[in-house]
Amino acid sequence: MSIYDFKVKKRKDGEFDFNELKGKVVLIVNTATGCGFTPQYKGLEELYEKYNSKGLEIIDFPCNQFANQAPGNDEEIHEFCTLKYKTQFDQMAKIDVNGENESPVYTFLKNALPDEEAKGIKNKMAMMAVEKISKTTVNKGDIKWNFTKFLVDRNGNPVKRYSPTAEPKEIEDDIKGLI
Repeated sequence: MSIYDFKVKKRKDGEFDFNELKGKVVLIVNTATGCGFTPQYKGLEELYEKYNSKGLEIIDFPCNQFANQAPGNDEEIHEFCTLKYKTQFDQMAKIDVNGENESPVYTFLKNALPDEEAKGIKNKMAMMAVEKISKTTVNKGDIKWNFTKFLVDRNGNPVKRYSPTAEPKEIEDDIKGLI
């Protein structure tokens, strides 16, 4: 099984088939517009602009499961991201990443890479704080908060999971290694 076995609901009508990304390096991120990590959109867009022509795609999944930090409908979220951060990468429909209604693509990603580690004391403390208030993080491998990132290689295999505290620039060397 690979990421290419999945289809997800697009922000607008229809489905997005991950099969369209064969041969690409993919960064998958669950996001929120009202989170302390929301400024990471800027870094994500910088990665996209720098590496998209070399084979990087970023897939954004808005998620409102963590302290209701992704309010609004899909269009309102998209408008916020494009106006404030000038994002150009693909943004899908809002989803759940944990629990009974979690997206099958996230079940796959979490099973493939159940562990993440925040690096540094400050980031570890931040993750301990958000884990205490997360009501949807109950099982091993569950997404702990907004802006958890998964890096997928050109064959559709998840290769690395990053904590929400990992800034996009910290992922750049791993992206370059796969491109």
